[in-house]
Amino acid sequence: MTYSNLSSIQADLSLGKITLPELVNSYLSKIEENKHLNAFLEVFAEEAKANSISISEKLKEGRAGRLAGMVLALKDNICYKGHSVSASSKILEGFTSIYSSTVVERLLLEDAIIIGRLNCDEFAMGASNENSAFGPVLNYADPTRVSGGSSGGAAVSVQAGMCLASLGSDTGGSIRQPAAFCGLYGFKPTYGKISRWGLIAYASSFDIIGPITNCVEDMQLLMEIIAGADEHDATASVKPLDSFVEDTSGNKKYKFAYIKETMEMEGIEPGVKASTEAYLTKLRDLGHEVEAVSFDLLPYMIPVYYTLTTAEASSNLSRFAGMHYGYRSKDAFDLESTIRKSRSEGFGPEVKRRIMLGTFVLSAGYYDAYYSKAQKVRRLVQDKTKALFETYDFIVSPTSPTTAFKIGEKSDNPIAMYLADIFTVHANIAGVPALSIPNGKDENGMPIGLQIMANMHEDAKLLSLAKALA
Repeated sequence: MTYSNLSSIQADLSLGKITLPELVNSYLSKIEENKHLNAFLEVFAEEAKANSISISEKLKEGRAGRLAGMVLALKDNICYKGHSVSASSKILEGFTSIYSSTVVERLLLEDAIIIGRLNCDEFAMGASNENSAFGPVLNYADPTRVSGGSSGGAAVSVQAGMCLASLGSDTGGSIRQPAAFCGLYGFKPTYGKISRWGLIAYASSFDIIGPITNCVEDMQLLMEIIAGADEHDATASVKPLDSFVEDTSGNKKYKFAYIKETMEMEGIEPGVKASTEAYLTKLRDLGHEVEAVSFDLLPYMIPVYYTLTTAEASSNLSRFAGMHYGYRSKDAFDLESTIRKSRSEGFGPEVKRRIMLGTFVLSAGYYDAYYSKAQKVRRLVQDKTKALFETYDFIVSPTSPTTAFKIGEKSDNPIAMYLADIFTVHANIAGVPALSIPNGKDENGMPIGLQIMANMHEDAKLLSLAKALA
């Protein structure tokens, strides 16, 4: 049995065509069948089975939550009390979370079943899920290709039908790019729309949790449940939430801008360009206005993003020192050697590269030249983006300049790997919501994604549009 949306599952549950324990067992079978993809680091099999029985009783009594029947999984940087969480890093070896993230608490209150934790790039640092301490996640459509990163496990688990939906995190495209590579919907909400309480930090002023789904309807429902203010997170927005599940698009006609530089840059694959142009034509045929705009700050996006995020990472990851929890080197013999050896052995190459880069840009003599200047450019990006949204309702671009590339193809070239994020980092720098939607396939049969950005706090409007266009 294969389901692509929650409404179908709930309909079959109410008609008795399937029971919740049977549904959970079917997902567990799919996980076992596809374990070679390396999407799951841990499966909560017995717990999921037990929860399926208790929620079945709630369904019979008519008191089940809105997510009853939804089986989902968590990226391995989202805390779940009493469960291991490692950010796919050796440095957190043996660590068990002592509390649940706000998003997990809200999911469980609505009777979602969490079936496991998912592989990702170590500390969410990567665009291919090849940086995990536990090996790469393989793309279900072609196991010789990457899943995308850093939420590769979150994308492949849904792509291969191992769960209905998943939660990932997005710092510079880590939900949208793997969703694009796997032919799914991936959403990065407005910064602060979802609490970061219980999310292991990479870059605190960029990180945001979001869903990956097969359809917009499930994404809308998940956002309705997990979004909102949180007393545990001072960065969580207290702005009143619009309803995510009410259709606000109707037959409205909108003004779309597409950034012409994204279509002209060297390195964009012909299939990606052609699919994007075809979608722009579709929008025009539907009666929407579509205009090209120039965004001359595009070349500065990647340098600004990596300057600021590595600086924040060097600070955030300083807590992992082999002292209180996680990995501790067996060769340590005093305080200094414990910290030095544990961090050297516990962190992977990419994480160490970013920590060192971040420490450099924050150091005396370089702070003004790099970090301070990057913050100024960040503000320019935010102001220019805000100005565009005074004229246009949405901004469109490819999600990524390429489809999923071969495993190992870019491993020896960090710059080429970083450029995989060139279109997605814009939304994180500006703090605006962005959604990747499926947009056909290339000549090799690999999925292509299209990114749509909206103004700050217009998350519900963006998802409503995507539902109307689906």
